[in-house]
Amino acid sequence: MTSSTDTLRQLLKGNELVCFPTCFDALSARLTRDAGFPMSFMSGFAVAATRLGMPDTGLLTFTEMLDQLRNICNAVPGFPIVGDGDTGYGNAMNVRRTVAEYARAGAACVMIEDQVSPKKCGHFDGKQIISREEARLKIRAAVEVAREADILVLARTDARGIDGLEAAIERCRDFEEEGADIVFLEAPRSEEELRAYAKAMRQPTMANLAPGTKTPMIPRVALHEMGIRLVTYHPLLFSATRAMQDALKALLADDDASAPPVVGFDEIKEIVGLPEYNELERRYGTP
Repeated sequence: MTSSTDTLRQLLKGNELVCFPTCFDALSARLTRDAGFPMSFMSGFAVAATRLGMPDTGLLTFTEMLDQLRNICNAVPGFPIVGDGDTGYGNAMNVRRTVAEYARAGAACVMIEDQVSPKKCGHFDGKQIISREEARLKIRAAVEVAREADILVLARTDARGIDGLEAAIERCRDFEEEGADIVFLEAPRSEEELRAYAKAMRQPTMANLAPGTKTPMIPRVALHEMGIRLVTYHPLLFSATRAMQDALKALLADDDASAPPVVGFDEIKEIVGLPEYNELERRYGTP
């Protein structure tokens, strides 16, 4: 079987814009794969919301994220998952361990960013970043381990909101020089800023789009034309949250007519793999 890392490498070699949603657990990853998307991204924002019911403000631990990543990768073997590695959970030595363990968990790529720990969502206010030199060394550490562990490195900077666009682009250039496979400038404020970032990079670039955030929603045609290679969206967490709210409201009011659409019990059984489980059960004679 082709490894998920090799599959992602092949995606990056193409010229098409690669579009995919974020996931947050095994079910959302499986639904993404079954819908026909080529890959997914385990979002720290979404994991914090669904696992802790708390904001993405550095409260998730390395072990919690690793556990979530392992469950996701086990549910979709061979399907490329980018694991949100936050700041690497410490200094460059911690980054080395984070990259190695994310590779063992089955991720095709790990994202490492340059915020001060505890970090915040890239579209929250009040972020701080480490020095340019420390950021560069952490990506160096990530790349060195990644080459041995067969995982790609997505290097992210949050410098745009602190030091401005040009400083963020300079950090992305540093990350390219250190060997990052994908460079990601978080939270550009306009289409013009995205264009400047994409034009300045040699390695594949990524955009992160969600309504109401600091980056405007830009059509895919424009993203492709400007040279962005990857774009990730966040429909699952937001749509699922609204659907759950509406379902609970309808249940409380005993009003089936206002409840949102649901999948049937038989469809859920198919999604989670009950037929395959039953076949294995018969094979082993398990009662």
